[in-house]
Amino acid sequence: MSHFKTAEEAAAAGKYVRTVRSFVKREGRLTKGQAAAIERLWPSVGLTLENGRLDLGAVFGRQAPVTLEIGFGMGHSLVEMAANAPERDFIGIEVHEPGIGACLMAAEEAEVENFRVFHEDAVEVLKQCIPDKSLNCVQIFFPDPWHKKRHHKRRIVQPEFVQLLIQKIETDGVIHLATDWENYAEHMLEVLNDEPRLTNLSSSGDYVPRPDNRPKTKFERRGEGKGHGVWDLQFKIN
Repeated sequence: MSHFKTAEEAAAAGKYVRTVRSFVKREGRLTKGQAAAIERLWPSVGLTLENGRLDLGAVFGRQAPVTLEIGFGMGHSLVEMAANAPERDFIGIEVHEPGIGACLMAAEEAEVENFRVFHEDAVEVLKQCIPDKSLNCVQIFFPDPWHKKRHHKRRIVQPEFVQLLIQKIETDGVIHLATDWENYAEHMLEVLNDEPRLTNLSSSGDYVPRPDNRPKTKFERRGEGKGHGVWDLQFKIN
């Protein structure tokens, strides 16, 4: 609970208060396996806002291209991508603790070590912890579509948020988005097209085929079986 009556009061105290969140905390219960994985692995792979501005080379013990995944769910795509690209480093952000636990269990089983995770709000991580021009790629796969029109303002892909991403991604780095809601795909395309510092990598000026490095989720496969579409967008930083 905030002790500040207004955003201005909080700002004056050095706090940043978000007026609209793109997620609702639905914690759910940790399984014993998830809790044990967090206990074992968090000291070596967990990051918090208290870490402050990161030196990514020091975090990973090497200089390598860094991919940031926002809202990794149960972590399957994050772990699979990290396992398939040992020459890259990966940072995942997720607000739901069972997802953190599931991700760490999968990473341990796959013996993946080129990743770190935050259990935090992505906007705060970007603002407080990620240096400017330090990321090679930011990926957001199947974010909450907030499909009711009155909730569209809660969608994470908004002009202000995209400006923050651009600030953190190096020149020629990429923003990669995917959604199975056509209306949200159109919204994403409009927001990214309106940003002059971005170039659409689609040859048709809209969407790209699913890149080989983005794993298909079980929900995606299930949706395809029912004829549902999936839209991928990739934009390069100029």
